[in-house]
Amino acid sequence: MGLKLEYIDGQTPLNEEEKDGLLMKTITTRGELDELEQLNIEKTIEWILNNKFARNKILTEEFIKIVHKKMFGDVWKWAGTFRKSEKNIGVRWIVIAIELKLLLEDTDFWIDNNTYPADEIAIRFKHRLVSIHCFPNGNGRHSRIMADIIVESIFHKEIFSWGNSVLVKPDNIRKEYIDSIRKADAGFIDSLIEFARK
Repeated sequence: MGLKLEYIDGQTPLNEEEKDGLLMKTITTRGELDELEQLNIEKTIEWILNNKFARNKILTEEFIKIVHKKMFGDVWKWAGTFRKSEKNIGVRWIVIAIELKLLLEDTDFWIDNNTYPADEIAIRFKHRLVSIHCFPNGNGRHSRIMADIIVESIFHKEIFSWGNSVLVKPDNIRKEYIDSIRKADAGFIDSLIEFARK
């Protein structure tokens, strides 16, 4: 039967090889997949809450991969591994590591030089990370958790509320989130910062 996925606005389609990476072959619908992924993500949040992370650990390629692996490792065999396919969003897959290194260096610079307020640094990081689109799937959720880790562990501020939604259902909150992402794509980051704190 296989996994049949319908995509909503802002979701990245998986190719057949990536779909074959599903560890639990009895999953056949988007709803079942969302539920399984959410259980894995909740375990990851518990892991984050029970650990303290230093800035020099957070702002590394290794940590970026570890967080994605923790979030999706019970669901996808490619979790924590950079994608090897082109997507409808993101940089060419062969330059992911280079673009991520630049983002990590820029973020260190922003922090060292107080270039932006704390929330803005975390949200600019999130926005660029999702624009790079490191992984076959889960980039939006991963980038939001990374922003939460940055704002809490580096800046000692409350994590973001993200409209108090998991943002995988096609509702008004997701629409507002996608709209704020598109404004940020055009260079207007404020609506994404506001949404994150909503």
